[in-house]
Amino acid sequence: MSYVLKHPGEIAWRFAQHLEITAIALAIALAIALPLGVAAARNERLRGPLLGVLGVIYTLPSLAVFALLIPAFGLGLVTTEIALVAYAQMILVRSIVAGLLGVPPALREAARGLGMSARQTLYRVEFPQALPVILGGVRLAAVATISIATLAGKIDAGGLGTLLFAGLDNDDPNRIFAGSAAAAILAIGADLVLRSFERYARMRAT
Repeated sequence: MSYVLKHPGEIAWRFAQHLEITAIALAIALAIALPLGVAAARNERLRGPLLGVLGVIYTLPSLAVFALLIPAFGLGLVTTEIALVAYAQMILVRSIVAGLLGVPPALREAARGLGMSARQTLYRVEFPQALPVILGGVRLAAVATISIATLAGKIDAGGLGTLLFAGLDNDDPNRIFAGSAAAAILAIGADLVLRSFERYARMRAT
């Protein structure tokens, strides 16, 4: 606790770094997951293999993934973001597929009856209905990404993991507590914010 009182500026800086690392990873991951999820929901032959590959990636130990990426991309932010984006895909793509497949067929038929194209049906009918499930996936992915992003401190990419690993290296429990507590607060805060969006989207969809 003494480290928190003596170094609030450093903790705030690392907190902001961690938030930035997580936000970038989630934005990129979602941009990739959306077309993959739509394609998997539309094509049953693609769905199984795609989710299987993403599932295998998700089960790989995070330290091993970082170790595999470092020779190609070096230490720092690029390696961290690639790893985080890869890990988030399983949760995001699965939630997008589940959300789209959960849209009642009657709504799609009604949209087509009104003359909507497949693209219009997707954006105006299916996505609004699937949004609560998709946001639930984003929430889970955000919490997981915040957790895994602590490893960024081990490869000179910044974030709250820097405090945690510095504490481990120097046998400083106060620094370990500061990094761990700040990461937990960030994860809880992200969960609460995204849960409120999810709840709002669910109300709009009903």
